[in-house]
Amino acid sequence: MGMADKPAAQIGLLIYPDCQLAAVHGLTDLFRIAGEWASRRAGEGPAPFVRISHWTASEDEGRVACTWDSHPGAPHVLTHAIAPPSLVAPDQMRPMPISAAWMKARHAEGGVLGSVCAGAFVLAETGLADGRRATTHWAFAQALAERFPAVQVAESRMVLVDGDLMTAGGILAWTDLGLTLVERLMGPSVMLATARFLLVDPPRRSQLPFAVFQPRFDHGDGAVLKAQHHLQARSADGPGVPELAAIAGLGERTFLRRFAKATGIRPVEYLQQVRVARAREALELTRDPVDQIAWKVGYADPAAFRKLFHRLTGETPTAYRKRFGIA
Repeated sequence: MGMADKPAAQIGLLIYPDCQLAAVHGLTDLFRIAGEWASRRAGEGPAPFVRISHWTASEDEGRVACTWDSHPGAPHVLTHAIAPPSLVAPDQMRPMPISAAWMKARHAEGGVLGSVCAGAFVLAETGLADGRRATTHWAFAQALAERFPAVQVAESRMVLVDGDLMTAGGILAWTDLGLTLVERLMGPSVMLATARFLLVDPPRRSQLPFAVFQPRFDHGDGAVLKAQHHLQARSADGPGVPELAAIAGLGERTFLRRFAKATGIRPVEYLQQVRVARAREALELTRDPVDQIAWKVGYADPAAFRKLFHRLTGETPTAYRKRFGIA
């Protein structure tokens, strides 16, 4: 390739077992569309473009091979290697040492590693995310933290760029990761034109509005489970630690320690999550005034409710209802 033909980036998309091919082809199309918009804006001069290649991993055969190339011919020097989402849940994703080794080799050559959704598990298998911040789908964050405890999981983020690592959260967050790269490689005007053409929002910042509280009940601590059941049933009453500890049949200090160990959060945080989850449902399904919803879920002070709701969801109650309400 001559200088005029030199790509702005060479991005390799990893096709690993059970990965989401829609993301692979979607990113391929996204960068092609971005290149076309960049060409329109370049006029007579050379337009920036991205060379995309697909790399299929055969874990059983122990190899990764290029199976498609948007600009075949020149040797590959990948600037980015991206693991797309998985179609199976993390507990069904088997170890992928061949895929991880391929990504690690691209990183050693100076490439930036990226992942979308559960692709973070392939990225984390390289060991390169140890001690680093990374995001994944909010429903998989706990599993990622448990399987790779050295990774600092930032589950609220939709896209997290940390130098040589780029991770994105949701299953469809490949659009956010792709547009983030387009902005960096081709500029904000091309990114916005690409987003408008695809009828998608520019890169979103947070997963919080989409995340649903999923309390753990399978931890095996029967005493804590009794307290959880009481919290779920009487959340509007605001049961305190003494009441919950008594229901669990434990001393308060022991109860606090065991509750945090079993659920991952403190009782007051658990109560807040349960209340906000019920408020979200009311905002989605009813037209009740926000102050009335606040009172129903247990908050006499509407201002305090609004502040807490914004902290846990990233949106005000009114904005949340406008976005998700179906009543």
